[in-house]
Amino acid sequence: MTTDTETDVFEEHRPVLLGVAYRMLGRVADAEDVVQEAWLRWTNADRSEVREPRGYLVRITTRLAIDRLRQVKARGETYVGPWLPEPYITDFGDAVPDTAERAVLADSVSLAVLVVLESLSPLERAVFVLREAFGYPYAEIAAMLDRGEAAVRQLAGRARKHVDERRPRYEVDPVQRRDLTERFLAAAAGGDLEGLMSLLAPDVRLVGDSGGKAKAPVRVLETADKVGRFLVGVAPKGAADMSFRFLEVNGGPAVLVCSGDKPDSVLQLDVVDGWIQAVYIIRNPDKLTSLATA
Repeated sequence: MTTDTETDVFEEHRPVLLGVAYRMLGRVADAEDVVQEAWLRWTNADRSEVREPRGYLVRITTRLAIDRLRQVKARGETYVGPWLPEPYITDFGDAVPDTAERAVLADSVSLAVLVVLESLSPLERAVFVLREAFGYPYAEIAAMLDRGEAAVRQLAGRARKHVDERRPRYEVDPVQRRDLTERFLAAAAGGDLEGLMSLLAPDVRLVGDSGGKAKAPVRVLETADKVGRFLVGVAPKGAADMSFRFLEVNGGPAVLVCSGDKPDSVLQLDVVDGWIQAVYIIRNPDKLTSLATA
C-alpha cells in the first residue's frame, strides 16, 4: 500500500517522466504506459534506499522506454507512408520560466527532431534525450544506463553529430509561426494558390502521416508548386463541418482540425527566415485520440 507522501513524490515528477518517455518513444500512449509501469516499480521499491527520487524515477523510466523502443523498432518497416510522432500537447507554463531552457525543451520535442531521433539506436536516443533535453551530467547518465562514462560520452557525441547533420534548421519564434500559420490556413481553406505561394519557401516539404488509415500523400511532397497545388486541390473537400482550433503541440503552435466533434488532423509548420519550410499533417486516427478532449 502506498502513502499519500509516496504518491505526491511520484506525481511531482510525473511531467518529467512523461517528457523523457515521449521523447524516447514518439507516442503518447506508449509514454503513458511506461510511466504507469514506473509507478508500479516505485510502489514496490524499498524507498529507504532511494536517496534522490527524481533520479531514481528517471532511471526506471528511461530503462523501461529503452525496452519498449526495442520492441517497436521495426514499426517503420511496415508503416504505410511517411511517419510522424504522435502530437504531444506542450504547455510549459510557469514550470519553465527561463526563455533559453524553454527553447531547448521545445526544440527537443519538435516533430522535426523526433523524426531524426527515430534513426538512432535506443541507447543513443536515451543518452541524447537525457543530455540534450534534460541536461543530465554524463556521470549520472552512465549510472542510469549501467555504462561507463567514456562510453556514454561516445554515444552522446555520435548521437549529437547524427542529429545535427539531419536536423532541419527552423525558427522557434512562436509569434511568427502563429502569424504564418493563420495566413497559411486562410489561404489553404480559401483555395488561394497565389496566397499560399507567397508564404511557401521554394524547397518547402509537405509530410503527411496517415498510416494508411486516412487520405494523405503516401510520399513527401517537395517544392512550393507541388505543395501549393496539393493543398488547393484538397481544400474544398469536406469543408462544411470543419472547425479549426490552435493548440501548442510539440513545442510550437499547431492547428487541430475537427470534422464535426471528432479530430480530423493536426497541422504544424516549420518556419525559416519568414518562409514556411515544412508542412506537417498528421491524419492517422490512432494518433489523434489523445486530442479528442484537448
